[in-house]
This record gives sequence, C-alpha cells and structure tokens, in this order.
Amino acid sequence: MRAVGFEPPYPEDETYPVPREIFPTGKKTARYGLVVRRAGEGNRPLEPVAMEWGFPTKVASKRDPAVKLDKFVTNARNLASSMWKPSIANPDRRCLVPFTHFAEPHPDGGTGDDGKPRQMWFSLPDQPIAFFAGLWRPTERGDAYAFCTTSPNPTVDPWHPKAMPAILHPRDFTAWLDGSYEDALKLVRPYEGEMSAQEATPDGGAT
Repeated sequence: MRAVGFEPPYPEDETYPVPREIFPTGKKTARYGLVVRRAGEGNRPLEPVAMEWGFPTKVASKRDPAVKLDKFVTNARNLASSMWKPSIANPDRRCLVPFTHFAEPHPDGGTGDDGKPRQMWFSLPDQPIAFFAGLWRPTERGDAYAFCTTSPNPTVDPWHPKAMPAILHPRDFTAWLDGSYEDALKLVRPYEGEMSAQEATPDGGAT
C-alpha cells in the first residue's frame, strides 16, 4: 500500500491469504493474488483486496464444439473484446496488480535452479514493488482479476517476443484508476523505464 502512496489504516502486521508466487489454477483450488483498487464507498480510498487470478469464460471443446469447457483467462490483450472492454471502460473495474518479479518461459526450455521449468525473470531495479495495469470483475466464484498485456519492450523481446505485462509508472496510477477509457488505453504500452532480466530464481520466490 505504501508503494502506491497510501498509508494503510490497519495494523502493519495484518496479513492476507496470498502465496508468494502466483499462477493460474483454473477449476482447481482458487489461487489468490493481492490487488489495489478504489473502495466503492465514502471518499473512495485505495484498498487491498485478495482476488482470484483469471476471468472465467466458456470455450468450445476441440473434440466436440457443442461442449463448453471452463477456462480462466489471466492476461488481457484484445481490450476491445467483449471480455475486457466492460472492465477497462469502467474506472471502477480497474486495479493495480503489485509484483516484485514476473516470469516468462525460457526459450531454451529445460529446468531452472528451483527444479521447475526454466524461466526468465524480470523486475524494475528502481521499484522493489511495481504494478501492472489490472482489471477486475465479480464472478460466481468471487471477484477475479487479470492484467493487461502489450507488445514487449527491448528487455523482454529477446526472451518473449509475443507480449509483456503493461507496467504502470507511479505517475500514472491515478490516471489508470480514475481516468477515461481513452486515457486508460494510452497507458497499455511497452514499459519505457529500466528493467532487469535474470535466469536465477529470485530469492524467496516472487510475488
């Protein structure tokens, strides 16, 4: 909360039921991540909320198109689609998704130093806690979030040329949470600041 400029009105030792490393689990036990959004009432301060990662949707089965399967979509790329536009067009459905590092699969494959599939890890050296441009919506399972993705910048492109998360500069937090649809779309862009890339798994995992 302090990373977004807000002094939290709760004890410093209060914790939230979120794991250090977040990944989608689909229909399995929900895996929650912490996001920051505007409170819905009063003077609308920022509030931390634990949400499930991934917007639920139905997709046709490859074996039988008449059968619809549950899918949880974690990354928002086509923001004009009916899945994402209702959220990004409404400031109340935007949020900030905090992270220390994010990972993309290593193009060479193999196993990493943690025994899991090898990854490339990215972080911002000037922001120990940084934020993705996030979206959220109510679902039957509770509130769920996703984050926007965009074209990769020169740091990410050699390792993952498909896309990268849309990372917000601190100066853009207010515009993302409160601005118009058009202003929000302008913030979904490749990150222009300094970034670090590493193969080693971050100490203590990543958030």
